[in-house]
Amino acid sequence: MRQHLLTILILLPVLGTMVAVAYSFAPRRQDDHYKWIALAVTILTFALSLLLVGGVGAAEFRFEENVNWIGAIGARYHLGVDGISLWLVLLTTLLMPIAILSSWTAIAKRQLSYYVFLLLLEGAMIGVFVSLDLLLFYLFFEASLVPMFFLIGIWGGERRIYAAVKFFIYTSVGSLLMLVGIIALYFIYGTFDYAAILAAMSAQPALLSPNAEFWLFLAFAFAFCIKIPLFPLHTWLPDAHTEAPTAGSVILAGVLLKMGTYGLLRFNLGLFPNMSRQFAWIMITLAVVGIIYGALVAMVQPDVKRLVAYSSVSHMGFVVLGLFSFTEFGMQGALYQMLNHGVSTGALFLFVGFIYERRHTRLITDFGGLATPMPWFSSLFVFASLSSIGLPFLNGFVGEFLIMLGSWTSNAIQHSWTATMLAATGMIWAAVYMLWMLQRVVFGKVTNPANATLPDLSAREIGLLLPLLILMLVMGVFPRPFLDRSKASVEAVRARVAAPPTGGSFAGNKPAGAQVEPRDLSFNALEGGH
Repeated sequence: MRQHLLTILILLPVLGTMVAVAYSFAPRRQDDHYKWIALAVTILTFALSLLLVGGVGAAEFRFEENVNWIGAIGARYHLGVDGISLWLVLLTTLLMPIAILSSWTAIAKRQLSYYVFLLLLEGAMIGVFVSLDLLLFYLFFEASLVPMFFLIGIWGGERRIYAAVKFFIYTSVGSLLMLVGIIALYFIYGTFDYAAILAAMSAQPALLSPNAEFWLFLAFAFAFCIKIPLFPLHTWLPDAHTEAPTAGSVILAGVLLKMGTYGLLRFNLGLFPNMSRQFAWIMITLAVVGIIYGALVAMVQPDVKRLVAYSSVSHMGFVVLGLFSFTEFGMQGALYQMLNHGVSTGALFLFVGFIYERRHTRLITDFGGLATPMPWFSSLFVFASLSSIGLPFLNGFVGEFLIMLGSWTSNAIQHSWTATMLAATGMIWAAVYMLWMLQRVVFGKVTNPANATLPDLSAREIGLLLPLLILMLVMGVFPRPFLDRSKASVEAVRARVAAPPTGGSFAGNKPAGAQVEPRDLSFNALEGGH
């Protein structure tokens, strides 16, 4: 089983859909049983994914499966996991059973279709993070769009069709550009295999001309920046989040957005290091603008779910900033912040879903004083909000601190300290909009009689929140186990993107002859050793 573990993780949710569909033909079927099938499958998938932890730690890909797939074009079924993809796979398998539980009482219509789409979505998302064949990666990347399109379009809010179509158009257009880039790489190197292309680039660096690398970088980056989404390609996200059902928002924020930052780290920085250096100042500028813009727009949102959605634009800007710092701290912090955002923002969308189920409104003005009728909800909501703000000893602080430390010490662009200080204001604005929202929703007197008798969190709701709340604390106090697993893989990408430019391209906006290697403090350096 260990040899084919990644295939099992991909196919297990698909087999779960087949079981659910087969059960729909049973003579005495009950609709409530579909959620039990989905929950059992997702819990089993999460349990099996834990087996990956013990086998990953070095820079090499582990649990590899590499067999011929489409021989006529040289496409291979090549899967593997390293320190970069490990935690993203585990985040996916952790959030799925939580998403199922969050839908326990909220979804009453078309339950078979709903849980089938969630299970298919899980298989596609896992496939994205473990695919090492570019064509296979593209197919999983596109396959993840379809279930989310239907989840938003069928079980979403009043403007669900508009939001679903907008989501699909934005992301599919970007994906088509990436497909063009994948085909171009195939004609240059004669293979879709990621590892084979990397080896060919090292052996024959002149094979990829600067002009070709320029356009290929843009083709991949455009697709991933839409997925993140990076300012100004972000406009689909607030609509998709606002209209999606609670489980859809949790998966969208927790996993789907990470496909964009994962793609930048794995493919743009890994395959096109010269252009990554050249475009670093543009990406960092857009990231800083997104951090500030997302925070300021979140501050004036009347809808609490839309506020959390715009906060994602701000938080994902930090991830891009860390990636393009080209420092160990920055890139490790970016990967850590991907996990943090999935845990913290996923929890915030769960809290929003809980109060929406009770009051069927998300307007901040419709609430006030919820701490009185809902003390458990209010206490845990405040805890998750402080994690999102970046309070020390909680997970959000570790990721953002590492990113800013890496950005400050980076030579990727000139005056990196300016970008770091501007980005740091995002943490201040985050405290403003989150604490102001908490003041109006949770604290004070009960301003609306409809809120006076709201039931507090049930045992099921507390139970599905607990894993995320515990992770917020554990990742804030003990980040080293997570960072150690990803360090070697991140360093392998960093060494490549920080190497002297080859093939005639240049790095960032450095003057000719400038040293490209960023000055970088390593984790060992902080401990006094090298």
